[in-house]
Amino acid sequence: MKTESNFIEFNNTKRIWAIGSIHSNYNSLKSINNHIEKNFTNGDKLVFLGNIIGLGDKAKETINSILSLRVALMAKFFLKPNEIVFLRGAQEEMFLKLMQLQTAPNPEDIVSWMFDHGVGSTLESYGFLKDELKKISSQGTLSISKWTSRLNYELSKNTGHKEFFSNLKHAAFSSTKKILFVNRGVDISRPLSAQNDCFWWGYQNFSKIDKPYNSFVRIVRGYQSTSNVKFENVKNTIVCTLFNQPISNKNILGGIFQENGDILDLFESE
Repeated sequence: MKTESNFIEFNNTKRIWAIGSIHSNYNSLKSINNHIEKNFTNGDKLVFLGNIIGLGDKAKETINSILSLRVALMAKFFLKPNEIVFLRGAQEEMFLKLMQLQTAPNPEDIVSWMFDHGVGSTLESYGFLKDELKKISSQGTLSISKWTSRLNYELSKNTGHKEFFSNLKHAAFSSTKKILFVNRGVDISRPLSAQNDCFWWGYQNFSKIDKPYNSFVRIVRGYQSTSNVKFENVKNTIVCTLFNQPISNKNILGGIFQENGDILDLFESE
C-alpha cells in the first residue's frame, strides 16, 4: 500500500511563493492574501512555512482564511492539491500533540510547557479554557480521553480544519533540488528523510551555514528564535528567513522564488 509522503516536490514551476510564520495574525494575513490573489499567475506554486496558528487569538479565522485562499487559487488556476502546501511548524506540532494528550506519559508537564509556548490561544479560539485543561490533565487517562474527543469533535465542526491538520507536510522543494522550504531548520549532517523533528524545533547554528545543503543552494524557512538575521540581507545568504523577531511582531513576511533558488521578491504585510 502506498504511503503518502511528508514531502512535496514542485514540478513545472514558474515561481514559488512562500509565506513565513503567521501566528494567527489574522488582520495582517488579509493583506498578504490580497497581495497573492492580485499577483499569482499560471505556473506559480504556494507554500505556507508553518506556525500558521499559535500566539494570536484568531486561529480558527486564520485557518479559514488560508483555506479560502487555497480554494480560490485552485479554482482560478486549475491547481492540483499539492501545488498549495501547508508545512508543519512548532505550533501545529504542539496542537497535534494536544489532540492526543491521553497518550502522553506526563500530561500535566506537557500542558504547562505548551501553554508557555503559545498553544493556549489556539485552544481558546476553539472554545476551550486553559484552566479546564490544566485541571483535567491531572485526572488520569479516562478524563483526558473524553476531553480530547471533545476537541476532535469541535475541529470536525469547522469545515476543512481536521483535513488541514492531517495533511501538514514536513518540507517542500523544487524539482531541481536547488531550493528547500522548511519551518525552522535542518540538521545538515543528515538527509531529509532522517530529520525527525528538526524541521520545526530547529538545529544548532543553522542560521550560520555558508555552503549548500546537499544540492540545495537556498533554504527558505518561516521562523527563527533569534533576531540576528536582517530581512534586507537574506538575498546574500544560504538561509532565507521569512520571520522577524520579536515574537510580538505582527508583520508577516513573504517571498517569491525561482526553482533554482533565486529570490525574485520579498514583501511583508501592511
